[in-house]
Parts: sequence; structure tokens; C-alpha cells
Amino acid sequence: MLVARFGRAARDVDVKSSLTDMVSAADRDAEALIRQGLCEARPEDGLVGEEGSRRESVSGRDWIVDPLDGTTNFLYGFPQWAVSIALERELGVVYDAVRDELFAASRGEGATLNGSPLRLAAPPPLSTALIATGFGYDAERRDKQGQVLGRVLPRIRDVRRAGAAALDLCWLAAGRLDGYYERGLGAWDWAAARIVAEEAGAAVVDLDSDPHGLAAAHPALLPELLDLLREAEAGVF
Repeated sequence: MLVARFGRAARDVDVKSSLTDMVSAADRDAEALIRQGLCEARPEDGLVGEEGSRRESVSGRDWIVDPLDGTTNFLYGFPQWAVSIALERELGVVYDAVRDELFAASRGEGATLNGSPLRLAAPPPLSTALIATGFGYDAERRDKQGQVLGRVLPRIRDVRRAGAAALDLCWLAAGRLDGYYERGLGAWDWAAARIVAEEAGAAVVDLDSDPHGLAAAHPALLPELLDLLREAEAGVF
């Protein structure tokens, strides 16, 4: 459904938390489709969706859904967006429909890309690491994140900001990035991809203070990245 709409004029585009935080009929329709499938297959499980779907759990298990991670990219025709579905803390799938790449992981069973196992290789030094990040929709928060990035950038190889957190974490799992950090997203942005990254061998930690954030990298690289972030965020967050 999303592929059929990608690159065409968007319908019912609205904003949420700010004028730059967009949502469209594509987001809502994708969530409705996922909700219908999960309700039919797992009627006793709970559900939390980014676009408002809520259902209390009878089984004690909850699904966390981002029906379109990277909405701005999708609406602009920028080919970096995905569908993210997680069974909380147990399994996650992130589907990059443009590239037909399915990232999947089950806790304790490893991670795969289109069925092939994913495993992180030894990382480079932080000074030559490629790090992904993202920015919030609030102007004041973006300003702070820009200040942090200005301190991080001279200490790494380069930065990538592609606008889809789930894919950032999955690309880390696939070895296309060396690290990732970001503040201010919702649980649905990270729920599935965090499991994929961890099952591929990455270490993922929560960043303290407000707004909540995550940082991820190979276990041998993450301590250096965290030290750098502490220095960069001092006096900002």
C-alpha cells in the first residue's frame, strides 16, 4: 500500500507536535492495516501505535507499531522510510519497502536481513567512525542538537542524518554505520530496531536526562561514543 502511494501527491497531510511534524493518510491507513492484522492474529495482545491505536493487553504482551517511520521522507519522495513492528522486548521487524529489505530479530535468536544473519564486525576507532543521528521537530530542541553535533563532528569520520531512526539502527546492525545517537523520539521509533541492533551484537543504552535518548554502537566503541556525547552535551542537555 505504501509503495503504491510513494512518489504521488499525498492526501490529508496534517501536523502533530509542530509545523514540521507531519502526518498523512498514508500513516493512518498503514496503521489501520497493521492493527487489523494483529487484532485478527493476536486478539488477546495489547497494541500501541504511533498514530493513536491503543488496545489493552489481556495476554501481558504488547505490540508497538510505527506504521511509517520517516514520514517527512515519504512525503518528499526521499527513499528512506520503513514500517516498524515490535512485540515488546521479544521480537522486531523493520521493513524497508523501497529496497525490499526485511530486518528481523527475536530475542536470543540473532538478527537477519532478508534471512541472512547479521553480526557486527570489529569497529574502527571513534575518530574514523561513521555516526548517525537525528533531530527533533521543535525548533529549540533542534538548536540544542545542532550545538551538540557541532562538538561531535570534529571527533568522528562524518555524520549521517537520513531521517528514519528505525533504519539508522538497522543499518548499524548491517555494518553500514558504526554508531548512532538521538534524543526525543517515541518508543515506536526504536522498539523493533533496538532488538535488531542488539541481536546483531550492538550495545544499546538509554541516554539520561530530558529528552530521553538512545546511543548504540559495537560494545568496544560505545564507551568512547558515550564519553564524547557527555562532553558534547555538557551545558546543553
